Amino acid sequence: MNSKVHTDIKAFFDPETWTFTYVVYAGEGSACVVIDSVLNYESKSGRTTTKSADEVIQFIVEHKLQLAWILETHAHADHLTAAPYLQGKLGGKIVIGDHITNVQQVFKGIFNLDEQFPIDGSQFDHLLKDDESLTFGNLSLKAMYVPGHTPACMAYEIGDALFVGDTLFMPDVGTARCDFPGGDAKALYQSIQKILAYPNETKLYMCHDYPPSDRPVAHLSTVGAEKQSNIHVHDGITEDAFVQMRSKRDATLEVPQLILPSIQVNIRAGHFPEPEANGKSYLKIPLNTL
Repeated sequence: MNSKVHTDIKAFFDPETWTFTYVVYAGEGSACVVIDSVLNYESKSGRTTTKSADEVIQFIVEHKLQLAWILETHAHADHLTAAPYLQGKLGGKIVIGDHITNVQQVFKGIFNLDEQFPIDGSQFDHLLKDDESLTFGNLSLKAMYVPGHTPACMAYEIGDALFVGDTLFMPDVGTARCDFPGGDAKALYQSIQKILAYPNETKLYMCHDYPPSDRPVAHLSTVGAEKQSNIHVHDGITEDAFVQMRSKRDATLEVPQLILPSIQVNIRAGHFPEPEANGKSYLKIPLNTL
């Protein structure tokens, strides 16, 4: 890992979805990236607001940063991305892993999307391949393919840090579920081992935290802490034991509250469906499907 260039990381927490958004930069006036932004969504009314994204924008403007890349670790099932809103305000290119095409294909069927919905990832500005690098100012990031939670998950290595998406959580929370379409507990275990092969001091930045009642919300762990005490995948946990645990646990979990609106928007790179004749966009609710 290249940690020679100074890296600043600012975390923003959205309490409604327990999501962390990150701005990564190299000091005042530098280029920056945003990882896993949030568009606020009121499920009762179907209304969106930009409170969380506006906090990110305010920080970028105040520090005179130039937004180069707007990164998604995966097509989230628990919040809508604000990527197009950020792009409209600050520029930058919207990026996700190249296996998003697999996710688009699966959910095109689930939502019965028409033939005008492409499944080639063209809604995004750039599709990252495993081990591909992007530069922004004096910094660079490297993409790491970490499937399991979804078939398209990516982690991003920047300096001495890894932004792990939903692959890992804080040690007392565990690991991502694998029961969404295309999820695979065996693949997740193997992806986690790639992350845990980094030096123990490597910083791991979480996309979410669901803390026990006896501690505040947190976003930063390390490889060493996960190997020592992650409740699902600490040292000594075999692949078979992990798959058995994950499968049993996933069978008890409720479907995320925002999965239906989130997926439909996020596989479109955050864009809403094309407005209909009355000028309004609509999302579909498939009955008795998930």
